[in-house]
Amino acid sequence: MKRILFIDRDGTLIQENPPTYQIDSIDQINFYPKVIFFLSKIVQELNYDLVMVSNQDGLGTDQFPDKIFWSIHNHILNILRTEGIHFNSIHIDKTFPEEKSPNRKPGTGMLKNYLKSNIYNISKSFVIGDRLTDVLLAKNIGCQSIWIKKNNHHYQKLTKEEKDYYSSINEKDLKKTISLKTDSWKKIYEYLSSITIKKYVYQRITLETNVKVCISLYGKGRSNIQTGIAFFDHLLQQIAFHSYIDLNIQTKGDLDIDDHHIIEDIGITLGESFFQVLENKIGIERYGFYFLPMDESLATIALDLGGRSQLSWKVKFLREKIGNISTEMFFHFFKSFSSSAKWNLHIHAVGKNDHHKIESIFKCFGRAIKMAIQKNFSNKIPSTKGFL
Repeated sequence: MKRILFIDRDGTLIQENPPTYQIDSIDQINFYPKVIFFLSKIVQELNYDLVMVSNQDGLGTDQFPDKIFWSIHNHILNILRTEGIHFNSIHIDKTFPEEKSPNRKPGTGMLKNYLKSNIYNISKSFVIGDRLTDVLLAKNIGCQSIWIKKNNHHYQKLTKEEKDYYSSINEKDLKKTISLKTDSWKKIYEYLSSITIKKYVYQRITLETNVKVCISLYGKGRSNIQTGIAFFDHLLQQIAFHSYIDLNIQTKGDLDIDDHHIIEDIGITLGESFFQVLENKIGIERYGFYFLPMDESLATIALDLGGRSQLSWKVKFLREKIGNISTEMFFHFFKSFSSSAKWNLHIHAVGKNDHHKIESIFKCFGRAIKMAIQKNFSNKIPSTKGFL
């Protein structure tokens, strides 16, 4: 089920304009610090629909004409769109507080379609706003709130409307609704990432090996690799570092025999982990390609996450071993990975130094993965078939 970020406008996306709190000209538009950068990252990396919910007191009156508001509002939206930030819908209430409209935040009248829908997980959604009414809206629709506040005192400088609502609310209940209180969009992004980015743990145990993989997409490229083969640890670290995927691989196996079973089973287990963590591949680019030089060597990788296993391997090594790995095992690693991940891989490399060739391949592989798993904002399966 989809999750929603119900986002306020003034004081959240753009700075408020006291004392009237109306934005009457384009030169009054000042975006909240870093909001475009970090909201763009949220859209790219996390699976939330965006819905704007705003109270605009007296919109449409002589004091607040529609013509002025909408030209400015559409300018704001156009700027956000240039960074891939699209709102699924926009809900604006025009009433004054004394009218007590059920559509005015924290009333839920404008959001009934979402509350009745079977495709949204409201309890896992958030309201992001700078007013207590935004926190109360979250409470009323049954989700959590992220309260944008510039001080550590929850209830200072409340509007009369907020004081009226707050007087009837149990403070302990209200605090339970607040998941985060901050004035930093960077912290909002980091918080949503910490609870949203999916970690997948997969363990494969055979009579020959025990391989455990923990993978987190859209991480920071951190890795903890323990395969028992030092040079292979180094190569797998390149995948994590250059893809920005957090990767933990722990293995035990029959290295006293040779390196075959460990490397083969890591390829199988890592491939299965990617297959599972990417699920239905909604919203990703699907294709990745990269050219990467390393001194005299050049690696070229193209990949398709489309569900068909195939490996095209055009790499020749001059040595039987690099470090303590048999060079024939590099083909076998990627063949095992491709079969398990159901990826189509084309891996070509040229060069005179075998160490440079294989290291450039693993670095290039990480970069191509980074491109392929990038979110493309569409929330669609990247195939005309509608299925991968």
